[in-house]
Order: sequence, then C-alpha cells, then structure tokens
Amino acid sequence: MHNIIPIQDIESFVNNLRQKNANVRIVFTNGIFDILHRGHVTYLEEAKSLGDILILGLNSDESARRLKGKDRPFVDQDDRAFVLSRLESVDIVSIFEDDTPINLIKKIKPDVLVKGGDYNLSEIVGRDFVESNGGKVCTIPFIIGKSTTNLINKIKNEHGV
Repeated sequence: MHNIIPIQDIESFVNNLRQKNANVRIVFTNGIFDILHRGHVTYLEEAKSLGDILILGLNSDESARRLKGKDRPFVDQDDRAFVLSRLESVDIVSIFEDDTPINLIKKIKPDVLVKGGDYNLSEIVGRDFVESNGGKVCTIPFIIGKSTTNLINKIKNEHGV
C-alpha cells in the first residue's frame, strides 16, 4: 500500500478500507521520526505486528519545531514522509500540524494505538477516545541506546559542535 495521504483525506480512506474489509485491524502510531534509525524501524515493525494496516501520523516541520526546538527537524516533513512510507511495515503516512495527533486519531478511529515505551499509558494522547471505541492502547519498549537524541549527541561530540 505505502501511501502518503493528506490529513483531510484520511477519514474517507479509512472508511473505504473498512467497507472493503470489515475485519481489518488498523494500528496507529505517531511521532517526528527525524533521523531514521534502527530503533525506529524495530518499533514500527513491532507496531505493525499488532494489526493489518499501520498508519503513521507524522508531525509536520512546524509541529516538530514547537515540540523539539527551532533547530529541529533536521529532515523536512516531505523527506521524512517519503522514507517512512517506503518501509515495509508502514502502510500509510499522514502529516499533521497540531502538537498532538488527537484530531488524526479521531478521524482514523484505530483499533490499536501504539506509543514508545517512554510513555505511561495514562499519558498517551487519544487513549480515552480509542478505548471508548473498543480499541486497545499499548506501548512498545525502546531498544536501549538507539535514539535520535543519542545520534545527535554523538555527532556533536565527534565534531566538536
């Protein structure tokens, strides 16, 4: 499948998908995915294993700057979306402008909402909505030492930045 679908089209896309297959299990996750690394790929593979279709909500450049600071993201949203959409585990990428994916979650109504292990279930945006619609919310542990922050720090240390 591997598509990049604008947020304004995602709800009709998901509705069509569910009309074709009422039993399709949709998994949703989100993030910035600035500098793609092994931790990201492993996380996305594990997320995909929880259902049939993995939809990834990607923070826009402006959203990433508000959350991570003016120097981020290093990779622009179109390039991040392109690379992520080509991963075997990711079926759909949809870029969102808000600081949280709640509006996207409400359009998709996922069966499974997934976040990284650094989140407590009580902190996950959209948890109440997903669970109230009969969905499941879970976390996937990170691979220790595999993070964008670690990569950035390594580059800065090795190049004296």
